Amino acid sequence: MPAPRLALLIPAYNEEARIGPVLVRYADACRASWPGPVRITVVLNGCHDDTLEVVRQAAVGRTDIEWLDFPAPIGKGGALIEGFRHALDQGADIIGFVDADGATPPESFLKLAERCAAGEADCLIGSRWLPDSVLHQRQPRLRRWLSRGFHALVELLFWMGIKDTQCPAKVAQRAALERVLPALHIADLAFDVNLLYALRRAGASVREVPVEWTDQAGSKVSASLGRSCLVMFLSVVRLRLVHSPLYRWLRPLRPIETWLYLSLRAPPPLPRAGGGARTRTPPADSRC
Repeated sequence: MPAPRLALLIPAYNEEARIGPVLVRYADACRASWPGPVRITVVLNGCHDDTLEVVRQAAVGRTDIEWLDFPAPIGKGGALIEGFRHALDQGADIIGFVDADGATPPESFLKLAERCAAGEADCLIGSRWLPDSVLHQRQPRLRRWLSRGFHALVELLFWMGIKDTQCPAKVAQRAALERVLPALHIADLAFDVNLLYALRRAGASVREVPVEWTDQAGSKVSASLGRSCLVMFLSVVRLRLVHSPLYRWLRPLRPIETWLYLSLRAPPPLPRAGGGARTRTPPADSRC
């Protein structure tokens, strides 16, 4: 049986200062330990700095790094939805994602990917809140409190029993993502809840495992903490309503919903695939 094809997605918004070394570390780690083909796809989301040029430089001499460039801002969730579509089109067997800041080291991500490829679960997610997790640098106290409050809200609304929905280190099997892709529409930072709830509703197995983690300075969430929290609250309440009998009665309010997201400078939910990406794709047989 051939080794599984791994796709790693990295959503990026104005990450020129730190994405270059992260890409190199991940590419080197994949080359050293993953047995099959790998593609690392950076999904640029409305960047107005030199992130694209940094990614291009990191890809020089490497066929395992590619990018999708969306000039209009589509949010982290929107970037990952488009990345999933691209990875599925390219024939990936195992698809995962991490943040561009390198908070999750490559070795920890690859352990998730290996366990997923071995059939341990349809989706494996890293968790910073399990006893065996290794946290080299914790989030600031306010971020931790807000994170726990958000978790309590998510558990109240969805009853998934997941301790850390927001850790950006997740891996899923191709078949599971194919089943849930039509149900993914949240474009902002609450996308993870959308993904996990869709998987559970589809009958896919989701397993939470310890992860190695180092909180990084320069978080986009910390820079606009109040607005980010409000948007995420709005999105998880909306997601709950979408899966309730009430939502069809709320359709006349959808223009107000869009206005509210835009007023908060957040991407509205995506009804269908985005467009306008400029793509660089390496040869089909590329690998780390």
